[in-house]
Amino acid sequence: MAIGHPVFAFDTLESTNKTAAELLNLSKVQHGAVILAREQTAGRGQRGRTWLSEPGADLMMSVVLKPACLRAEDQFMLGKLAALAVAEVVRSLVPGEVRIKWPNDVLVERRKIAGILIKNEVVGELVQSSIVGIGINGNSTAFPEELVATSIQLASGRMVELETLQERLCQALERWWTIFEQRQPGWEAAYTEQLWARGRWSEMLLDGLPITARPMDVDRHGRLFVEVEGGNVAAYGLDRLRFAPR
Repeated sequence: MAIGHPVFAFDTLESTNKTAAELLNLSKVQHGAVILAREQTAGRGQRGRTWLSEPGADLMMSVVLKPACLRAEDQFMLGKLAALAVAEVVRSLVPGEVRIKWPNDVLVERRKIAGILIKNEVVGELVQSSIVGIGINGNSTAFPEELVATSIQLASGRMVELETLQERLCQALERWWTIFEQRQPGWEAAYTEQLWARGRWSEMLLDGLPITARPMDVDRHGRLFVEVEGGNVAAYGLDRLRFAPR
């Protein structure tokens, strides 16, 4: 079944990921199903952060995916393909540089416009199912400055129709999903090429301590390869490394 069919739309949910998980556990949704909410009361971002959104202004959705033979250790590959799909759609709607910020954000210039939160069910060594939560700032215009955020409307000067945005995103996800499932070569290079701060010295935190490092790539396990001062290269996961607050 193609991604985007069927669509379950709700006025208000705690979170689309939570509802998707509940429906999946009840066997009421299969691969490709989309859960939408006009408003989330408890939307979450990475590391437990709250996802802020104006009711009815932005796209909040979760997609159910069922990969074939994806090893648990490679589950970050789903994050890569989701980020590529989101970046593709955003790039088609706004001017300015669109980049993927490790681990799960999409930026326009230096401002966050979208976030991705994935919950996987692992059975044995394989990913049995995945719920890909995606939030895109569509028409919101008021963000606390400390969030360093933007929206499609702010970046482009035009409002976006959320239904059209959702349909275009599902189409992009379907394309990248097909490339991924068919193991077509080279698609991970597209992710690397769009990596925010790639090749630039950046302020980061390693085990809570500030360092200056140069992001280089992200492997299939989700670890960020960085060059540190002195020329040494190392790979770190989310449990140890993150970008310093801006």
